[in-house]
Amino acid sequence: MNTTFNKRLLIVWLILTTMTLAYVWIDHTVDQNGTLRASTVVTVSAIVIALIKVRIIFREFMEVRHAPALLCRLTDAWVVLIAVCLLGSYFVGSAVAG
Repeated sequence: MNTTFNKRLLIVWLILTTMTLAYVWIDHTVDQNGTLRASTVVTVSAIVIALIKVRIIFREFMEVRHAPALLCRLTDAWVVLIAVCLLGSYFVGSAVAG
């Protein structure tokens, strides 16, 4: 088994970990009674952070970075499509509930 040290993957892993910790830090939204509650900023931030992480994982860990340009564009289009679906569902749901 070849166990070479890959500095690029270590840096990517550290970025992904930092993004996860940033979300955990953002997620401490409470109301006046100290009860945890959902907030638009936290929800949209969580979705955006998750989608950025997905794109990084596509590029770095699934080797799309070296794939043909069409596959790169298709994976980016998928991330955008999912972003539109998730954010659209959230905002439509908020409008209907409110």
